[in-house]
Amino acid sequence: MKKQKNGTLVLVRHGESRWNVHNRFTGWVDVPLSSHGVDEAEICAKHCKKFDFDAAFTSKLERAQATLTIILSRQNRTGIVQHTDRGKKYAWLCNSSACLPDDIPIFDSEALNERYYGILQGMEKKEAEKKYGEEKVLGWRRGYATKPPKGESLREAHARMLPCFKKQILPRVQNGESVIVCAHGNSLRGMIKHIEEISDDDIAFIDLPEATPIVYTYEKGDFLHTSGEYDFNRPLR
Repeated sequence: MKKQKNGTLVLVRHGESRWNVHNRFTGWVDVPLSSHGVDEAEICAKHCKKFDFDAAFTSKLERAQATLTIILSRQNRTGIVQHTDRGKKYAWLCNSSACLPDDIPIFDSEALNERYYGILQGMEKKEAEKKYGEEKVLGWRRGYATKPPKGESLREAHARMLPCFKKQILPRVQNGESVIVCAHGNSLRGMIKHIEEISDDDIAFIDLPEATPIVYTYEKGDFLHTSGEYDFNRPLR
């Protein structure tokens, strides 16, 4: 009987966006990568060359999709987005009998989008502190259940992400596949919180570096964090 190989999960936060440069709340605004963000994705691609990915997941936002495209292109992989939510004409599923050897399915989902910041979207962060007060903005940003007006709490953002992780991503990893998820700081924090059972109080302070692979191996029913560092010193910026 052939032994099933261990699954691999690689989490990558997108490279620097043009609004990151200006310290603005981005959320669901579809802002592209900065030139530095492109360079970060190129470096990340070198670190990811050792992985033979079976599937890729990303958000609906350009900065995450562009980071993923750069990573896959440096492996000479052709990412084919599976537009399963756009009707029959788009619903072509990549499988072994229809794809070329270097093709890889990409599944994009709003569930993996960044946290929605409501009235803060587009605001420079210091400007927001002046308008609403530092203490209130700190509460919106770091509280797990608090949220800016018309926006999402971190808890709500994680709640919309979790079904996608459990139903689409996790089964592939459990089946021994190598999967990359290229998304955003807050959606990826939710995955790390679930995988590592991090508390509600601590999760908001995880600082995920841009375009740096956080790697887990799935073995004997558990995830093992095997490479890629993060810390709990996320600054208020």
